[in-house]
Amino acid sequence: AASEAAGRSLAEHSNGVTRTPGTASKTGASRKLVIKNFKDRPKLADNYTEDTWLKLRDAVGAIQNSTSIKYNLEELYQAVENLCSYKVSPMLYKQLRQVCEEHVQAQIHQFREYPSSLDSLSFLKRMNRCWQDHCRQTIMIRSIFLFLDRTYVLQNSLLPSIWDTGLELFRTHIVSDSAVQSRTVDGILEQIERERNGETIDRSLLRSLLGMLADLQVYKDSFEQRFLVETNRLYAAEGQRLMQDRDVPEYLHHVSRRLDEENDRVISYLDQSTQKPLISTVEKQLLGEHMAAILQKGLSNLLDENRVTELTLLYQLFSKVKGGLPVLLQHWREYIKSFGGEIVGTPEKDKDMVQDLLDFKDKMDNVAQRCFNRNETFINAMKEAFESFINKRPNKPAELIAKYVDSKLRAGNKEATEEELERILDKIMIIFRFIHGKDVFEAFYKKDLAKRLLVGKSASVDAEKSMLSKLKHECGAAFTSKLEGMFKDMELSKDIMIQFKQYMQNQSDPSNIDLTVNILTMGYWPSYTPMDVHLPSEMVKLQEVFKTFYLGKHSGRKLQWQPTLGHAVLKAEFKEGKKELQVSLFQTLVLLMFNEGEEFTVEEIRSATGIEEGELRRTLQSLACGKARVLNKNPRGKDVEDGDRFVFNGDFKHKLFRIKINQIQMKETVEEQVSTTERVFQDRQYQIDAAVVRIMKMRKTLSHNLLVSELYNQLKFPVKPGDLKKRIESLIDRDYMERDKESPNQYHYVA
Repeated sequence: AASEAAGRSLAEHSNGVTRTPGTASKTGASRKLVIKNFKDRPKLADNYTEDTWLKLRDAVGAIQNSTSIKYNLEELYQAVENLCSYKVSPMLYKQLRQVCEEHVQAQIHQFREYPSSLDSLSFLKRMNRCWQDHCRQTIMIRSIFLFLDRTYVLQNSLLPSIWDTGLELFRTHIVSDSAVQSRTVDGILEQIERERNGETIDRSLLRSLLGMLADLQVYKDSFEQRFLVETNRLYAAEGQRLMQDRDVPEYLHHVSRRLDEENDRVISYLDQSTQKPLISTVEKQLLGEHMAAILQKGLSNLLDENRVTELTLLYQLFSKVKGGLPVLLQHWREYIKSFGGEIVGTPEKDKDMVQDLLDFKDKMDNVAQRCFNRNETFINAMKEAFESFINKRPNKPAELIAKYVDSKLRAGNKEATEEELERILDKIMIIFRFIHGKDVFEAFYKKDLAKRLLVGKSASVDAEKSMLSKLKHECGAAFTSKLEGMFKDMELSKDIMIQFKQYMQNQSDPSNIDLTVNILTMGYWPSYTPMDVHLPSEMVKLQEVFKTFYLGKHSGRKLQWQPTLGHAVLKAEFKEGKKELQVSLFQTLVLLMFNEGEEFTVEEIRSATGIEEGELRRTLQSLACGKARVLNKNPRGKDVEDGDRFVFNGDFKHKLFRIKINQIQMKETVEEQVSTTERVFQDRQYQIDAAVVRIMKMRKTLSHNLLVSELYNQLKFPVKPGDLKKRIESLIDRDYMERDKESPNQYHYVA
């Protein structure tokens, strides 16, 4: 087609005419070229017509046989013009067509008689050579008969141009021959299959032959349909085979490579119209038929191993196939639920649960951002999956998140700078959002915050306040009001202690013990079990002094001392020299006994100090069995038994001057944990009762189902229908409401 266009361009240019190649327009602009006034021409002799035609036929024959033309081309062109002027154009056109047809008909024999034993490539080369020769010859003939083409043919819309006649003759007598067409298409398909199997083929040959089929308008019917059927068969078999033989990453790369190859084929030699059905066929057979199998076989491994490249490729490939992304989305959601459910649902791994959740969330975020093109649907599905699995195990994740925050905000956490700590807290808040029972988190967070504030264990006030503002932003002011109250108490206590020190300086009998007191508002802080212990007289006296001072300023208030949270610094003398011991109040009471005697039993220490038994055993353990053993236990051992005796260890040595002895009360006991959880449940019951009364007071009469529905809207923690029913029954028993006498499912408010 390209050579035809070039030839036409040359012929037209030589005649001083320019026209778009291949057009046979009947527009007014074209008609300007038609010679209208034949009468002005001199009449030619009849024998001139025949002689001229014979000369022209010789020239055409020479062109068709690739021999040299005897006559000057310009002379031939002029001869055609003269014949047209002599009104013999119909005869000239008819005879030219006949000569061309005879020549084309003669060509078919070389293909029909071509030995079937010879390979298809040589057959294709011969066909291509014949086509190229035909195009070249038609261009040459047309350049001689251009005047005929531009006058007579142009005026008769039903007549094809000389070029179109050449195409029609080649199509009719050669390509439409069933045996020739079949062998040509078979040969082309064989070459393409060889290329698909990795062999190198002559792409320019295929480009020329497929261009021929397209020019002759038989490309779709003769070639494309069979090509797509063969492609479908090939890739169906290949998909089945490779899905069994290869792992998923390798298979995905293979599919991608195949798609690139087919696109390259379209660019190199296939017609552009074939691209869409071809690529669609490959995608259907290599991907569409195996989507579920690919995901079941490989998605978990790709996500486990964080194979970013393959996951990106997986997403890109599935996005091309109809229904691909919804299937991928479903498997992605199930993977998150399964993997996350394992993290949350394995009690043995509770210690690392929160860190594992943060790492898992980071990993999934990275996949969604980098591999899944930040697809909103995938991001939302991830959030839903996290919310689903994290609440499968009620309360525990909330408790462990609170403890994790405590470990990060506690002094001694040297893992992170302030910026890193801020980033960690932001990540924790993302996990926190998924939790339904936020009141459980609040209870444990409050208890840990109290310990950090009271024992001076908080790493940074800025970090504490930053966490508080994040919680306030997430859950509202009501959620953090008590936590903010705790900080206010600590600040007020500092002011009170400044005033108390001034007060002590004005006393006639100043104490040599430096006392610091934190005044805590009962409603803000966790409730602590009061414990009466026997304090030394100096401490009791100081307590009374402070009580007098405080109540003098704030009359009507009641002070309740909490020894469980106290701590002290003791001066001690060992053989090595003087040391300072930083200890809890219970440890202080035990150690002070050794000012009065050398050796004591467990029972003697208990009666002298009044410390509860479990607490006492933990205290003695920390003093006699820990790293800093200021007491010796007899007999030796890790656990404290009833008959054990304790002696002051005068030989105690330590490189530091001030030694901090493990404060056992910082470590949460199982009893504390249970009591915190029970307290949360108790608070929930009060909240349910209050919500029921509030709703009934407003609505007066309500059915059971509507009441339960209203409660679910108002309550901010997960609750079972059975628990709601129990609370409703309890309120009926206490005469806050009553059942309707005729309809048991109807309730009335009792004023």
